[in-house]
Amino acid sequence: MMKKVSAPSNLDSRVLMLSMRNLKYHVSRGAVYELEDVIQSCDAVDVIAPKFNPTFFKVTNRIANCTANIFKNGKYFQSLVNQKIEVNKNYDLFFFFCQSIQDVLILNSIKGWRERCRYAVCWLDELWAKDINSWLPQLRVLEDFDNIFLNFEGSISQVADVVRRPCHSLPYAVDAIKLCPYPNLTERCVDVLNIGRRSTVTHNALLDLVKHKNLFYIYDTIQDLYMADYRSHRGLYTNFLKRSRYMIVNKAKFDLTGKSNPQEEVGPRFYEGAAAGTIMLGVPPKCTAFTQNFDWSNAVIEIPFDCSNIAEVITELNQSNITEKIRKENITNSLLRHDWVYRWETILKIVGLETTPQIQARKAVLEKLAYTVNASTSDNHNPQLAWN
Repeated sequence: MMKKVSAPSNLDSRVLMLSMRNLKYHVSRGAVYELEDVIQSCDAVDVIAPKFNPTFFKVTNRIANCTANIFKNGKYFQSLVNQKIEVNKNYDLFFFFCQSIQDVLILNSIKGWRERCRYAVCWLDELWAKDINSWLPQLRVLEDFDNIFLNFEGSISQVADVVRRPCHSLPYAVDAIKLCPYPNLTERCVDVLNIGRRSTVTHNALLDLVKHKNLFYIYDTIQDLYMADYRSHRGLYTNFLKRSRYMIVNKAKFDLTGKSNPQEEVGPRFYEGAAAGTIMLGVPPKCTAFTQNFDWSNAVIEIPFDCSNIAEVITELNQSNITEKIRKENITNSLLRHDWVYRWETILKIVGLETTPQIQARKAVLEKLAYTVNASTSDNHNPQLAWN
């Protein structure tokens, strides 16, 4: 029997947001849900967050997408089984951050989202150009949106050809206020943070330092990471970042790029590491999105992907007089350019909606924090590494 529910409705809300927060719990989703929280704090928002067994949803979502591919049509197959959500109020804007193109079929379970909303925008996350032809039925669902935003600049032209709607490049961002270590400075007690995909060579060299030099090194130890609660997970990760001296970063899905996939893109680690004031070590992507959004000096200290002499690199940096300058520039640029509020403001401007007092208030806080960072005279919370 079909279960019908009404979308949450507040008379003052002008934005209707669709969220996957009750359906997908992988750690990669946490930052997206933070974006949604920032939007809710800066605008008048109603949220559709369907509740469904997450394990069962994996199955139903996979079946719906496979069926859509077989019939070459994504507009008639529902991943959210036996649920119909009805939108009973008019809104200025419908917003959906679609982290995986496979998520888009959830729209088929929401009745009235397009008719009830003056404008509709979708922010389409990680979609590689080489995969676009595999997801044509799903992409054509996006024809009902007024504007599509993409993190991956190299995929824009192909997506635009499929959906025949305006497509825009929109860089990733962070909650820069939460990640900022100022004004309450915390001791950088973590020597190196290395989260996600990694080089075995570099990792083993760091493990050797753990063994012989008492390095405090934090890294992943399990696979298939899932969150019990995204706020708790992001809070823990944020505390790691703000307390880390150095962070290993690499271009998005670096192990997939090469002859079969020459596309290089900027992953979220760069934005997170910069906002927290870490010194980022790694291989930056060779793309316009990186050069435009990380255009200050030493945003990333480039090292080989397989860096067996990582100890020498860190020792040299730690004994130099540039680390405080690097940290401040990373934090300041993040506060003034890479908070989620700037991305939301861009979306509103493109669709022609007014900004809000809450947006201006958040920007004022970001500017005040940036002033505090620049006005500070020393990096006392960053003592020398114990093994130097």
